[in-house]
Amino acid sequence: MSERYDYVIVGGGSAGSALGNRLSSDPGTRVLVLEAGRTDTKLDPFIHMPAALPYPIGNRLYDWKYTSEPEPHMGGRTVYHARGKILGGSSSINGMIFQRGNPLDYERWGADAGMEHWDYAHCLPYFKRMETTTAGADAWRGGAGPLVLERGPASSPLFGAFFEAVQQAGHPLTDDVNGYRQEGFAPFDRNVSRGRRLSASQAYLHPVMSRPNLDVHTLAQVTGLRVAREAGGPRVTGVDYVRGVGRRGARRSVEAGEVILCGGAINSPQLLQLAGIGDPELLKRLDIDVIADLPGVGANMQDHLEVYIQHAAKQPVSIAPWLKHRHKPRIGAEWLFGRRGVGASNHFEAGGFLRSNDQVDYPNLMFHFLPIAIRYDGSQPAAEHGYQVHIGPMYSDVRGTLKIRSTDPFEHPALQFNYLSTENDRREWIEMVRAARDILEQPAFAPFSAGEISPGPGVSTDQEILDWVAEDAETALHPSCTARMGTDADSVVDPSTMRVHGVEGLRVVDASVMPYVTNGNIYAPVMMLAEKAADLIAGNTPLAPEDVPFYRHGTGMPLYPQGDPRNDARPGTVQVH
Repeated sequence: MSERYDYVIVGGGSAGSALGNRLSSDPGTRVLVLEAGRTDTKLDPFIHMPAALPYPIGNRLYDWKYTSEPEPHMGGRTVYHARGKILGGSSSINGMIFQRGNPLDYERWGADAGMEHWDYAHCLPYFKRMETTTAGADAWRGGAGPLVLERGPASSPLFGAFFEAVQQAGHPLTDDVNGYRQEGFAPFDRNVSRGRRLSASQAYLHPVMSRPNLDVHTLAQVTGLRVAREAGGPRVTGVDYVRGVGRRGARRSVEAGEVILCGGAINSPQLLQLAGIGDPELLKRLDIDVIADLPGVGANMQDHLEVYIQHAAKQPVSIAPWLKHRHKPRIGAEWLFGRRGVGASNHFEAGGFLRSNDQVDYPNLMFHFLPIAIRYDGSQPAAEHGYQVHIGPMYSDVRGTLKIRSTDPFEHPALQFNYLSTENDRREWIEMVRAARDILEQPAFAPFSAGEISPGPGVSTDQEILDWVAEDAETALHPSCTARMGTDADSVVDPSTMRVHGVEGLRVVDASVMPYVTNGNIYAPVMMLAEKAADLIAGNTPLAPEDVPFYRHGTGMPLYPQGDPRNDARPGTVQVH
């Protein structure tokens, strides 16, 4: 091996982009980022135009195209899972919705043994460090970070009806689901800046590509970890990878002071298992030498499932006409030359979070409103004009598994999510659908609604709702928790160092290390993880915890800090600005 780096980062996706930037800020440290996909060229409108987000999904040039095993509680269906296969990873093909989750998510993390420095107070300064929210910095939001977050305008008549309807249904508005109060409905922050998608690679890697101590190699798929057996235990000393297209590429190796896996909740545990780090029973069946007995690798897999409730509209108020081919040249020209128009928005401009009942401590139901009735991948326009709300429970107690099928690094692992497998999960789905229907049937929508078209009036009983979810639901694309942080026997990663238990020279930083999936889209938590991990890895003094208040249902606390004039809004609501 001719080259040696201090850090080899496996995966140039969300976490890998942030770590590549932060770790290479020390000019005495050599950093190599290896990304299996191709580069995110600036000339590619499919990843940079926000409204073009359906195009990369299912396209082998952008997407790993994973599929679950037959799901036993969904009639044996397999569920398609898109994951980004390009620099920037899934941040280059996702829906661009930026949601941190609820502060109590991190209180839950911090309550686990050894995780006390992952509570909300310790995570908040890293959320703030990474973001520039154009709505304005405050005690909860950052104003000088690389991730520029634009607030959705949500100004069309359909969004107006949506905000009015949620209040008619008895639910609050909130100024910012990422700020003091998540519970309620509001315009969403989006990873869109000046009409362009702002992926992790565009925000973190491209601005520092000229650093002489940072190398970024695309079309470089890591096929294995190099492991040395030493007196003190196994040590990872480098990686093997293929440079080029698939199996036909040139085989190479590189030495590393440390290897950091940032491949996400699917690729990282896959590499661990291939290296002999995981459940001994699985590894021995495949004749893989056991390097570290860690049965938690590939276990504890979590995700969010979602469906769309769709209505036809009797007024021409949706964005459906813009899907017609004759309008595409105009959309492209307006976006290309002015970064404006229909192409400049992801159109997921608003939504919210609710508790399904008063026994729930904090929101467990998520809503994304879209001013068109259409599938996420852009297929099956359901009506000339329509609208829909994407819905799903956030805290399912379902747990799945990831297992490699063979020693072939190019073969996708077996993904078994076990959706709808618990009584609690099924109950929350029934509550979810009924809560969404209650909102969409409020008087505010009367001028627009021409009736529910999916699932339709034929789905009304609890069992009919569950049958429809089993038949129609898709993943919200939030796989996580397959190499979780912790200090117990089932954990994989040390939360104080991000090192893999029992293995020197190897760390994991991505969605796989989450102990529990957060309430909302997981891109923002992954970026926070990477920011915090960068300090842990580099040995920097961690940012000081910020013990700011946040909304807790039923505590009698004011909606905002004492004296804030927004507390004078109508009880149970705040104004959306």
